[in-house]
Amino acid sequence: MKITSFNPLIVTPDPEKLAQLFEELGFERKHNIKNAGNDEANICDIRMSDPNGFHVDIASTANTKQDLTIIRMNVDDFDEAYNFLISKGFTHPSGTFVENSYSKSTLMKAPSGFGFDLCHHKREHD
Repeated sequence: MKITSFNPLIVTPDPEKLAQLFEELGFERKHNIKNAGNDEANICDIRMSDPNGFHVDIASTANTKQDLTIIRMNVDDFDEAYNFLISKGFTHPSGTFVENSYSKSTLMKAPSGFGFDLCHHKREHD
């Protein structure tokens, strides 16, 4: 398993307002995806980076009433990473996955309690 990126993910009810704040801090939008999971999930996903190579991801769902900060880890092999994290005591409370033609992800909970988003961005070589 190779980690391809590791950064904060902020889940918020107002992603545009937060994205504007990060733009004022020097970050640029790298992509902005509406309905990243499916129409029912109403997920918005914004990837931002600054000139120093720092990244922050911003996401929203209709179910979020307050900001949540979690860790996002992108990997090259989702199943291998998922099984590794489960073996280390991570749990998968919802039991659901968000999968589409370009990514697969799920929210997990670390043994210490922090939120963790495991994500695999599908590429042409997959």
